Amino acid sequence: MELHQEIKTLAAQLGAILTDKCLWITTAESCTGGGVSYALTDTPGSSAYIDRAFVTYSNQAKQDLLGVNEQTLIEHGAVSEQTVLEMTKGVCTVTNADVAIAVSGIAGPGGGSSEKPVGLVWFCIKIADKHYASKQVFTGNRAEIRSQAIVYALKQVIDKIN
Repeated sequence: MELHQEIKTLAAQLGAILTDKCLWITTAESCTGGGVSYALTDTPGSSAYIDRAFVTYSNQAKQDLLGVNEQTLIEHGAVSEQTVLEMTKGVCTVTNADVAIAVSGIAGPGGGSSEKPVGLVWFCIKIADKHYASKQVFTGNRAEIRSQAIVYALKQVIDKIN
Protein backbone atom coordinates (compact mmCIF):
# COMPACT_ATOMS: atom_id res chain seq x y z
CA MET A 1 0.00 0.00 0.00
CA GLU A 2 1.26 3.47 -0.82
CA LEU A 3 2.45 5.29 2.32
CA HIS A 4 0.03 8.21 1.88
CA GLN A 5 -2.96 5.86 1.66
CA GLU A 6 -1.63 3.77 4.55
CA ILE A 7 -1.40 6.92 6.70
CA LYS A 8 -5.01 7.85 5.88
CA THR A 9 -6.23 4.32 6.62
CA LEU A 10 -4.36 4.08 9.93
CA ALA A 11 -5.49 7.56 11.03
CA ALA A 12 -9.12 6.67 10.33
CA GLN A 13 -8.72 3.35 12.17
CA LEU A 14 -7.17 5.09 15.18
CA GLY A 15 -9.87 7.75 15.11
CA ALA A 16 -12.57 5.10 15.26
CA ILE A 17 -10.85 3.44 18.23
CA LEU A 18 -10.44 6.74 20.08
CA THR A 19 -14.08 7.66 19.43
CA ASP A 20 -15.29 4.24 20.57
CA LYS A 21 -13.24 4.40 23.78
CA CYS A 22 -13.97 8.13 24.39
CA LEU A 23 -10.25 8.96 24.53
CA TRP A 24 -8.49 12.23 23.70
CA ILE A 25 -5.15 12.17 21.88
CA THR A 26 -2.41 14.74 21.46
CA THR A 27 0.95 14.85 19.71
CA ALA A 28 4.34 16.38 20.39
CA GLU A 29 6.25 16.21 17.12
CA SER A 30 9.66 17.25 15.95
CA CYS A 31 10.99 15.58 12.77
CA THR A 32 7.50 14.75 11.50
CA GLY A 33 6.59 18.44 11.60
CA GLY A 34 2.99 17.86 12.58
CA GLY A 35 2.44 14.99 10.16
CA VAL A 36 0.86 12.73 12.77
CA SER A 37 -1.58 15.42 13.90
CA TYR A 38 -2.29 16.33 10.27
CA ALA A 39 -3.17 12.69 9.54
CA LEU A 40 -5.44 12.55 12.59
CA THR A 41 -7.21 15.83 11.81
CA ASP A 42 -7.58 14.94 8.12
CA THR A 43 -10.10 12.32 9.22
CA PRO A 44 -13.71 13.58 9.38
CA GLY A 45 -15.02 13.72 12.95
CA SER A 46 -11.56 14.14 14.47
CA SER A 47 -12.74 16.97 16.72
CA ALA A 48 -14.24 14.20 18.88
CA TYR A 49 -10.77 12.99 19.89
CA ILE A 50 -8.12 15.64 19.20
CA ASP A 51 -8.14 19.10 20.74
CA ARG A 52 -4.57 20.33 20.17
CA ALA A 53 -1.11 19.21 19.14
CA PHE A 54 2.41 20.61 19.20
CA VAL A 55 5.23 20.89 16.71
CA THR A 56 8.32 21.48 18.84
CA TYR A 57 11.04 21.45 16.24
CA SER A 58 13.68 23.35 18.20
CA ASN A 59 15.13 22.44 21.57
CA GLN A 60 13.86 25.75 22.90
CA ALA A 61 10.30 24.89 21.84
CA LYS A 62 10.59 21.51 23.56
CA GLN A 63 11.61 23.31 26.75
CA ASP A 64 9.15 26.23 26.53
CA LEU A 65 6.03 24.36 25.43
CA LEU A 66 6.52 20.86 26.83
CA GLY A 67 8.79 21.38 29.82
CA VAL A 68 11.61 19.21 28.52
CA ASN A 69 14.53 19.70 30.88
CA GLU A 70 17.47 21.58 29.36
CA GLN A 71 19.86 19.14 31.03
CA THR A 72 18.14 16.22 29.26
CA LEU A 73 18.75 17.89 25.91
CA ILE A 74 22.38 18.65 26.77
CA GLU A 75 23.15 15.15 28.06
CA HIS A 76 21.11 13.02 25.68
CA GLY A 77 20.16 15.27 22.74
CA ALA A 78 16.78 15.92 21.18
CA VAL A 79 16.81 12.53 19.46
CA SER A 80 16.76 10.26 22.51
CA GLU A 81 14.53 8.10 24.63
CA GLN A 82 14.83 10.53 27.54
CA THR A 83 13.65 13.47 25.44
CA VAL A 84 10.59 11.76 23.91
CA LEU A 85 9.63 10.50 27.38
CA GLU A 86 9.71 14.06 28.71
CA MET A 87 7.86 15.27 25.60
CA THR A 88 4.94 12.90 26.29
CA LYS A 89 4.82 13.82 29.96
CA GLY A 90 4.87 17.51 29.12
CA VAL A 91 2.28 17.39 26.37
CA CYS A 92 -0.12 15.45 28.59
CA THR A 93 0.32 17.98 31.36
CA VAL A 94 -0.54 20.81 28.99
CA THR A 95 -3.48 19.06 27.31
CA ASN A 96 -4.90 16.55 29.80
CA ALA A 97 -5.07 14.06 26.92
CA ASP A 98 -5.52 10.35 27.57
CA VAL A 99 -3.08 9.35 24.83
CA ALA A 100 0.07 11.08 23.60
CA ILE A 101 2.52 10.50 20.80
CA ALA A 102 5.99 12.06 20.85
CA VAL A 103 8.34 11.85 17.87
CA SER A 104 11.90 13.15 17.54
CA GLY A 105 14.39 12.11 14.90
CA ILE A 106 16.81 12.91 12.10
CA ALA A 107 14.99 13.04 8.77
CA GLY A 108 18.03 14.17 6.80
CA PRO A 109 19.54 14.51 4.40
CA GLY A 110 22.12 16.01 6.82
CA GLY A 111 22.39 16.11 10.58
CA GLY A 112 23.25 12.48 11.19
CA SER A 113 26.30 11.01 12.87
CA SER A 114 27.70 7.51 13.42
CA GLU A 115 25.96 7.43 16.81
CA LYS A 116 22.70 8.93 15.51
CA PRO A 117 22.37 8.27 11.78
CA VAL A 118 19.96 9.91 9.37
CA GLY A 119 16.71 7.97 9.66
CA LEU A 120 16.95 7.44 13.45
CA VAL A 121 13.63 8.31 15.07
CA TRP A 122 12.64 7.94 18.72
CA PHE A 123 8.98 7.53 19.68
CA CYS A 124 7.12 7.52 22.94
CA ILE A 125 3.47 6.58 23.27
CA LYS A 126 1.78 7.43 26.57
CA ILE A 127 -1.52 5.82 27.45
CA ALA A 128 -2.85 6.49 30.93
CA ASP A 129 0.23 6.16 33.15
CA LYS A 130 2.19 3.84 30.86
CA HIS A 131 4.99 4.97 28.54
CA TYR A 132 6.14 2.92 25.58
CA ALA A 133 9.38 4.18 24.08
CA SER A 134 10.94 2.75 20.95
CA LYS A 135 13.31 3.69 18.18
CA GLN A 136 13.51 2.88 14.51
CA VAL A 137 16.01 3.61 11.79
CA PHE A 138 14.21 4.31 8.54
CA THR A 139 15.76 4.55 5.09
CA GLY A 140 14.99 6.76 2.13
CA ASN A 141 14.87 10.46 1.47
CA ARG A 142 13.55 13.06 3.92
CA ALA A 143 9.91 12.70 2.85
CA GLU A 144 10.08 8.90 2.97
CA ILE A 145 11.63 8.88 6.44
CA ARG A 146 8.99 11.27 7.74
CA SER A 147 6.15 9.25 6.18
CA GLN A 148 7.51 5.98 7.59
CA ALA A 149 7.74 7.61 11.03
CA ILE A 150 4.10 8.73 10.83
CA VAL A 151 2.97 5.22 9.84
CA TYR A 152 5.02 3.68 12.65
CA ALA A 153 3.63 6.12 15.25
CA LEU A 154 0.02 5.47 14.24
CA LYS A 155 0.55 1.69 14.23
CA GLN A 156 2.16 1.83 17.67
CA VAL A 157 -0.75 3.73 19.20
CA ILE A 158 -3.29 1.35 17.67
CA ASP A 159 -1.29 -1.62 18.95
CA LYS A 160 -0.88 -0.22 22.46
CA ILE A 161 -4.54 0.81 22.83
CA ASN A 162 -5.75 -2.59 21.67
